[in-house]
Amino acid sequence: MFDFDGLKEIWQTITRNKTRSLLTAFGVFWGIFLLVILSSTGNGFEKGLMMQVEGVTPNTGFFFTGQTSEPYKGYQKGRSWSMQMADLEAIREAFPCITAISPEASLWSSEDKNVIYGSHGGSFTVKGVMPEYNDIYRSKIMKGRYINPTDIAAHRKVCLVGKKVYETMFEKGEDPIGKMLKVNGIYFQVVGVVRSFTENVNINGTIDESVILPYTTMQQVYALGDKIHFLAFVADDDTPISSIEEDIKQFIKQRHDIASTDEEAINSFNVSEIFKAFKGLFLGIHILIWIVGLGTLMSGIIGVSNIMLVTVKERTREIGVRRAIGAKPKNIISQVLSESLLLTTLAGLVGLCIGVGVMAIVAAIVAANPTDNMMFQDPNLGFGAAVAATVIVIISGLLAGVLPAWRAIQIKAIDAIREE
Repeated sequence: MFDFDGLKEIWQTITRNKTRSLLTAFGVFWGIFLLVILSSTGNGFEKGLMMQVEGVTPNTGFFFTGQTSEPYKGYQKGRSWSMQMADLEAIREAFPCITAISPEASLWSSEDKNVIYGSHGGSFTVKGVMPEYNDIYRSKIMKGRYINPTDIAAHRKVCLVGKKVYETMFEKGEDPIGKMLKVNGIYFQVVGVVRSFTENVNINGTIDESVILPYTTMQQVYALGDKIHFLAFVADDDTPISSIEEDIKQFIKQRHDIASTDEEAINSFNVSEIFKAFKGLFLGIHILIWIVGLGTLMSGIIGVSNIMLVTVKERTREIGVRRAIGAKPKNIISQVLSESLLLTTLAGLVGLCIGVGVMAIVAAIVAANPTDNMMFQDPNLGFGAAVAATVIVIISGLLAGVLPAWRAIQIKAIDAIREE
């Protein structure tokens, strides 16, 4: 846009009054710096909050049975009923979009210690699930393995223990794999230790405080029969869970002679609505952050424009002489816009770099002090936001020089010389 001599001239003009230029540039610097800090902080809180629900697959739905509220096909209202294992395969066949499906059974004991190993004991939730459950409500495998199809088919008496169960039942550093754990009076062999991604997700009891059994084994040893009271499933990415939620409910009602208008017989909730709410919340926060940051930046840009107007006023004679010796309007406009652009771009880039540097230090401190339930994670500015901020600074620099440039070309050579 300008050669070396032109750049040197622009720089000399800007540095002619260093204090004024610095104070003017500070407004732009502060606007970009504040935008970087606020945007990075918002990203940090968003990542931290999403980490709290990391263990649950977003496109997930849960069904659980209730009592009927309407008479239907000879049945009175108030009938208790349960889904069955046959429903699971029927749903899988009728809805190919479902990628994982698993029943879940839970037992809560009134005993003080329903889980015992040697001299250790504790009261914990006992869950029965299928192998696919780990694709729905994910857990981290600390030792051993997860439940597999062979466990289900052979009704093996094996179990997984949650992190807190392991810490309560076993000595620190002791290998629990292969050990026999007494759960509600029946012995199971430990094949794995799991932990939840976060303690803030609790679906029928937290994973950390649960003993997990193969679903078929739990049905058999605790005489649960073929009943399913709670069903979880995940749909593929192309099928929003909300779009098939009602269809699945109607499908199950039809299989169990329940009126299609009965709203209390089967209940459901889907996690996608929670994720959607989180995304909407943080979208609003990011919009607010950019409004505040851009508002502050605009104050700085207005300051640059005002100073450029003063500079043009002070250089009336110089501009007049330029016009007198043949300078075209585009040369005058280019000179003023270049000065405005250089001043704002330098200030903006310095603010951007310092802001990114400050948040990099904060991110390093956060990473050096990790916790399981940290609500603030990796507070860095995204690449797209950095590019957007740079583009905004450049455009703002040009806009700041438009009015002063227009005022400059209004100066006539004879009038400028006469005024001086």
